Amino acid sequence: MQNQTNKAALLVMDLQNGIVSRFAEDGKVLIPFQRAVEAARRHSIPVIFVRVAFREGYPEISAQNKSFSTITKRGGMTISEDSSQIHDSLALRPAEPVVTKLRVSAFAGSDLEVILRSHRIDTLILTGIATSGVVLSTLREAADKDYGLIVLSDACLDADPEVHRVLMEIGKSLHKNRLPYTQTPNAVAYGKYIESYKKGCVN
Repeated sequence: MQNQTNKAALLVMDLQNGIVSRFAEDGKVLIPFQRAVEAARRHSIPVIFVRVAFREGYPEISAQNKSFSTITKRGGMTISEDSSQIHDSLALRPAEPVVTKLRVSAFAGSDLEVILRSHRIDTLILTGIATSGVVLSTLREAADKDYGLIVLSDACLDADPEVHRVLMEIGKSLHKNRLPYTQTPNAVAYGKYIESYKKGCVN
């Protein structure tokens, strides 16, 4: 039995207008994200939003980075643009931090770890778009940093449903091997998980 009260944070990653519009044409797919945020707020679990955004002129993007250098050609994703703002469906609150990252992982070029340390967070609850992008990259880096990890499988989206399924299956095997990883099947189960977590009853 572990008493981990107040040491978890919910990361809501890349739920920004420019990305949501590409992955979530049907607004119903955002419901699990909304439920996760609501559950965290209800149980006083910190909610941290993560977005990708750049300064005007894109000084942070190298021409050698094939994934991000295309942004410099087509434009968009600067800090002040609408495409970089958190999607309205999540109802961002003034006290909830918005972390700006510069690459795929939520830690890349951001002050996320400073915020986590200041709140003594040792467990990260991951949600985001896309499963094969920010979720996978953040999970791997967070594991190397010794954070406990929880992934909400239905509060993650990927352009390829099969890739999403395979990554979730890999996650289950990590948990079986006693690595610091837990996967909940959906955001409703997450709400129940949080209730147990707050009572210090999570193994």
